[in-house]
Amino acid sequence: MAHLSGPEDSAGHLSRRRFGRLAALGLAAGAGSFALTSQAVAVGAEAQDYYDRARKLAGNDPVLLALVRALTPGIDFPRPPAPEPLKIFDNLAFLSAGWISAMAVLTDDGIVLIDALTSPAEAEDVLVPGLRELGADPETIKYVVVTHGHDDHFGGAQYLADRYGARVLMTAADWDLIARSRPDHAPTRDLEITDGQRLTLGGTTIRLHHTPGHTSGTVSPIIPVRAGRERHTAMLWGGMNPPTSLTELHTYLASIHSFRDRMRQADVDVELSNHPNDHGLQRAEQLRNRPDGENPFVLGRPRTQRFMAVMDLMLRGRIADAEAAETAGGDLHRAEPA
Repeated sequence: MAHLSGPEDSAGHLSRRRFGRLAALGLAAGAGSFALTSQAVAVGAEAQDYYDRARKLAGNDPVLLALVRALTPGIDFPRPPAPEPLKIFDNLAFLSAGWISAMAVLTDDGIVLIDALTSPAEAEDVLVPGLRELGADPETIKYVVVTHGHDDHFGGAQYLADRYGARVLMTAADWDLIARSRPDHAPTRDLEITDGQRLTLGGTTIRLHHTPGHTSGTVSPIIPVRAGRERHTAMLWGGMNPPTSLTELHTYLASIHSFRDRMRQADVDVELSNHPNDHGLQRAEQLRNRPDGENPFVLGRPRTQRFMAVMDLMLRGRIADAEAAETAGGDLHRAEPA
């Protein structure tokens, strides 16, 4: 049994098109948070002060240090080779092309795929055989949740919809984004995600939270995972690379704050990423080489909160940089979308 439900309706039903009030309210909530967080950034603060504080908070933690590097302006993002597929939890598979990764949530009634890599070819050559290698049947892919509307995340979605009948989910804002920016590559518009929506399949409920900033419709999931008798709660930040305009940067910062609260409420203790910006590929190899050791993706609740605190400081630095550039009449370096 599968269903989508909004934050106030645990018994909601699937709908082909969901424009309307919940999405609008999600944007309004973000705007309200913006007014508070914009005041929290110290006027005239040196960006380097924030970057230094983030580096100090990261300490020697390789996950947090990787986050600092990923959010440093002008960074060249790595293009590592593709690793072999891996189950990082009993019900969560890691399927990667190196530069971009997808997560497959394995339930009793089928698979929920988080992102779909860059193209139909990668879906066919990475996702499908990867699932089979891990003992999961790609024929049971029921949903593809696209975290945001860049083609390295939705590229294989239409292939999966055509071949397996998978339903594709994205926010209305990012369905609109890809219709404008990639009309020749966009999947057929299907289900729309609203803020706080629940996607339930096979007794597993994934919460989908609107975290605009990277794009106006970016979504970050919170996912229940298990390893033997252990139960954990994972989060995946939907879009890491910050925007460049001050308005969008403040929106991103507000999303960090709102999602950090949701993580705390959900007791999140696992951090995941769809790009190699969090020491994730290295942790996957560590788990592969020592499957009976501690799972390196389980950071614990305090460490996942520190992850968000580091992100907060780095974004404050980005805002200070943007304010300085605006004052000087300059432009910020625009990195490649991730």
